[in-house]
Amino acid sequence: MIGIIAAELRRFGRTALWSWDGWRAAWATEKSLRQWTVVNVLSAALALTLDLGTAERALILALGLLILAAELANTALETLCNHVQPDLHPAAKKIKDCGSAMVALTAIAGGVAWIVLLAG
Repeated sequence: MIGIIAAELRRFGRTALWSWDGWRAAWATEKSLRQWTVVNVLSAALALTLDLGTAERALILALGLLILAAELANTALETLCNHVQPDLHPAAKKIKDCGSAMVALTAIAGGVAWIVLLAG
């Protein structure tokens, strides 16, 4: 049993390192990830400063993280498209546009949450 737990902890540690490598790689090359991170930090600071309930804060913080996750997924899709199809291709354009729409919809969801909270 101890061996199984130790193996899972090692696996979790490797997974965390790979995730950190992915974040660093995206951070180094993706201006939009850096921009969304700044927006997310400002949004989180505002959510923690305003007189919001726990669930309201959780919603804002979670949506902010989802925006960053969507941006990372979009970066992965764009990188894969550029690797597989370096030339302009209609299928690659569609994939990239859908990835961009994913980020936009996630950001709109965050904006809607803020509007509803501040208007209510």
